[in-house]
Amino acid sequence: MHIKKVFLPLLMSNRYFTELSYDGTTFHGWQTQPNGITVQECLEQALSICFRQKIETLGCGRTDAGVHATQFYAHFEVAELEESEVVNAVTSVNALLPYTIAIKNIFAVAAHAHARFDATARAYQYHLHFEKDPFKINRSWLFKGDLNLVEMNKAAAFLLSYTDFSCFSKSNTQTFTNNCKISEAYFKSENGSLVFTIKADRFLRNMVRAIVGTLVLVGKGNITAEEVKNIIASKNRSNAGQSVPAHGLYLMEVSYPYVDKAKFKENKNV
Repeated sequence: MHIKKVFLPLLMSNRYFTELSYDGTTFHGWQTQPNGITVQECLEQALSICFRQKIETLGCGRTDAGVHATQFYAHFEVAELEESEVVNAVTSVNALLPYTIAIKNIFAVAAHAHARFDATARAYQYHLHFEKDPFKINRSWLFKGDLNLVEMNKAAAFLLSYTDFSCFSKSNTQTFTNNCKISEAYFKSENGSLVFTIKADRFLRNMVRAIVGTLVLVGKGNITAEEVKNIIASKNRSNAGQSVPAHGLYLMEVSYPYVDKAKFKENKNV
């Protein structure tokens, strides 16, 4: 089965969550745009055809062009469905989507459930490799040179002590606050490559790529780990490092208080 119903008292409605993953290489990001093909556009077209009515989705966030997602959630509304219809919809929608997007689940939620605002945490990974590899094209950043992993992790640990990350935010994002609570931030060596993992309650536009770009400066020896503290305190984007390429970035996990992933792991086979 591909359905999990989430029961919240007296608030059940025709709102559904869908869990999906996608390779962002050929897309102009998640959010629908007038000048390029996006994941949201493809998803809405497939859902609309499947359910024979216009479907609009709202995602758990927005990923930029070239960024990937191994887990992404969006909510949408549709006339109430039988359980069997939802189960069949997973297969039908997948058949309508390009191979680079896969639906994992569709499940009923409460009327007020919101894919973006209800998320309590998100986790990203950024991948770097150091030798030419045809199987990592558009999926990892080829970095030419050496990096000091110890110093990079020392600098990454400082992130957990701050909340205002204006220095890593894209300008003019119309956000009310640049405060985030980071709970994890570290690099790990994996088979000759580096993977940076970061988890927080929320992220700013371009934040992860700017953080990695700054930590790479530490790894190259251009700045010290201690200088990262001054960069954060400055709240000035121009003091931080450049944004690293989008194709190394993955949205890995999105957490909600009412979605018990452990109970529907068996439903995740598409």
